[in-house]
Amino acid sequence: MSEASNLEYAENEGLSDNERMILEIVRRGNGVTRAAVTGLTNLTQQSVHRIIDALIEREFLLLGEPVINGRGKPSPLVSLNPQARYSIGISVNTDSTSFCITDFACNALHEETLDFSPHERARTLHALRERVLKVMADRVISPKRIAGIGFAMAGFFVGDEGYFNAPEPLKDWSLRDLRAELRQLFGTKVWTQNNATTGAIGECVLGAGLIYPTFGYLSFNYGFGGGIVIDGKPFVGSFGNAGEISRVFTVEEGPSRPALGELIKRLNARGVAVATVSALRRQFDPNWPGVAEWVEEVSPFLNRAIDAMRGVIDPAAIVFGGELPSALGDLLLAVPPSREKPRYGRPAKYPHIVRSTIEGDPSVLGAALIPLKEQYFQ
Repeated sequence: MSEASNLEYAENEGLSDNERMILEIVRRGNGVTRAAVTGLTNLTQQSVHRIIDALIEREFLLLGEPVINGRGKPSPLVSLNPQARYSIGISVNTDSTSFCITDFACNALHEETLDFSPHERARTLHALRERVLKVMADRVISPKRIAGIGFAMAGFFVGDEGYFNAPEPLKDWSLRDLRAELRQLFGTKVWTQNNATTGAIGECVLGAGLIYPTFGYLSFNYGFGGGIVIDGKPFVGSFGNAGEISRVFTVEEGPSRPALGELIKRLNARGVAVATVSALRRQFDPNWPGVAEWVEEVSPFLNRAIDAMRGVIDPAAIVFGGELPSALGDLLLAVPPSREKPRYGRPAKYPHIVRSTIEGDPSVLGAALIPLKEQYFQ
């Protein structure tokens, strides 16, 4: 990767923990009165007002019109400044590559999928750079306001270097220093993460995480993976591989785990011409021959994954996400849970099982949110 960027991107902001706490409060509240912020912190009102004023001066926050709340003095509404910073997310799946750009309020401004296979790494990365810079120019987004790049891909991390070990269709991306290549191409900070974890991050910021601080995320892609969020923060483990839920299956059981690549094989064997996961998501018909049989086959293995998450993290919810077609998600949500005998007639609480409602590719959105979450929000 010889092409270096000469663009000047945003520098380290150096925000304090208290500044990040207040930005997080404003983000989660989708705008909140200045008077209400103090009650959500362990700080004095004077300290909160001083921090808010500093964040307004640095253009991270906007001050709106006063809001009347009860008999007290009207208090101005504080909100995130969407134009304060932007972030880029990139997601590489086995048969597609997508990117998105989000603003400081965590809104996706642009999401796009490249119309060719990502099997050739160099070609894909250069095409990504060209399209990202074109979108930035069209939207008049200065590189100085780019907080960084979050990169997501299927696979797990190996070695002290933390390189991806990706599925066979992404062999050209495996065991390489992708962070260094992306830094050289874009000239900005880069975070890399498994696509199931970035899907969980997207849910944490914009989906189930707004209701359930601790949840598990099951990512249905070409393979089958997972992500974990505990008390509002993604948990990745010692080696970056927390949530690699397929490890609970033996090699012999692998074909029966709920991986969409395996469903495609079953469909092709029944004469249904679906070549890729993205095509499956667009065209899925629950009445296709082989679908009901596949759901029945994978049901006990899906429950094993759910039970493993229940036993380890005790989540309030488990989210079905990834590239799961909506109608297929409904079929999997209808799978009865594992049978268990209540002790003394009192069973353990069962998590809510929900389907992700995030539009588009949750992994690319979550990837774009990493630089913002790592540097500005708690």
